[in-house]
This record gives sequence, C-alpha cells and structure tokens, in this order.
Amino acid sequence: MSEHSSAATEHMETLAVHAGRRPDPATGAVMPPIHLSTTFERAADGSYTDGYVYTRSENPNRRALEECLAALEGGETSAAFGSGMAAIAAIFQALGTRDHVIFPDDVYFGTSRLLREVLGPWELDYSVVDMTDLDAVRAALRPQTRLVWVETPSNPLLKITDIAAVAEIAHAAGARCAVDNTWPSPAGQQPLALGADLIMHATTKYLGGHSDLLGGAVVSRENDAFFQRIRLVQTVGG
Repeated sequence: MSEHSSAATEHMETLAVHAGRRPDPATGAVMPPIHLSTTFERAADGSYTDGYVYTRSENPNRRALEECLAALEGGETSAAFGSGMAAIAAIFQALGTRDHVIFPDDVYFGTSRLLREVLGPWELDYSVVDMTDLDAVRAALRPQTRLVWVETPSNPLLKITDIAAVAEIAHAAGARCAVDNTWPSPAGQQPLALGADLIMHATTKYLGGHSDLLGGAVVSRENDAFFQRIRLVQTVGG
C-alpha cells in the first residue's frame, strides 16, 4: 500500500479526507499549508530535510496528493503531473524504442493523438484493437509488446473492457496493463484490484470536480523499476 499503512482497512471516505495529511508538528494544524518555495534549505552537514531538494523533484503538497491517490486506488505509489496528458506521456516515455503497445480503437482523442503524432515518429510501435474483443487483443500481441492500454468506459463511445481478462492476457505475454481510470474515478472502479499494473488519471475531471484545476497522476501497484522510469520522466521532464 501507500505510506498509509492502514489504507487497506479504511473506507474510501476516510482516505479521501485523511490520506497524505499529517498534523503540523509545530502548530498542530490539521490542514497542510501551500508550500510555494521552489528550493529547500540544507542541513549543516549538507543533507536535505526529508528529501526535499527542488520542487520539480519533490514538494510537500505534491507528496501529500500522491499519497492520497495511491491510497484511494490501493497502489503502492503515485506520481502527480501538471495534466492528464503529461501523466499519459510519462507512461509511454518509460517504454523503450520499438516497444509495442496495444491500444483501444475508442479512446480519448488526446491519447490517440499523442501516440500517432508524437510517439509514433519516435519509433514507439502500436496496434489498435477493439478491446471488447479478447481474441483481437490476443491476436495483436507481439514479442515486443510491453503495454496494453485500457480505457473503460471509453471516451466517447462508452465501450466497456473486461480489465481482469485483458490484464491476464497482458501478463501472460510479459506485458503490463495500464488503465485510464479518469471517468469512473476510484469510487466507481478499482483497476489494480482487477489485475492492472498502472492507473492513469486526468485529475482535472472527476477528482477535481469543479473545472478549476488542471492535473494528472499515475498510480502504480508496485514501486518497481518501470515506475521509477515514470518518476524519472516526472523529475527530469517536469
């Protein structure tokens, strides 16, 4: 689980309020302040307090959000981004040259455009299939397949994909299964519990709720080497 060790026993309503938040040790304030600083002071020995060096790499507010999202989705860790598209791009950028992605035929236009117009020329290979047809998913597998991307319900046609079945197919081929969980949110769907490895959110939508913020996030079942590549994209790419 995330840094909240009791997340498995807490209800979602409790996690939404408390996950990632700790009373301020100096004042007892139960709500975290907004940390505007881009840089952080070193200790006398040259070390940084709690790993905070530069806000692009780590920030107390972003860490709190990441802990909360990981707890809500039942993941071990999370990475927050400035937009949903930045989160999607980070997952794809963690792949290697000529890696193969299986992609749904009905998907958010921005995701499709990213693959076709940006990552395709970078030699990231992909196949487009109807994810409701499991035989089509199996037929699209290649030795180089590293990721199966699921969006359910899909945007805009609301196609429903069997996450558990697709995750099983992906794992049997040595690939990961990533799910765009923007529409249902953690309250309506728990992809990691169904076997997915990664979840992506445009937090702009239902998690934000009021059309007054822009953000994205990736939640990972494990803090593994692949997620560390996503974290590297976040840290180096901004």
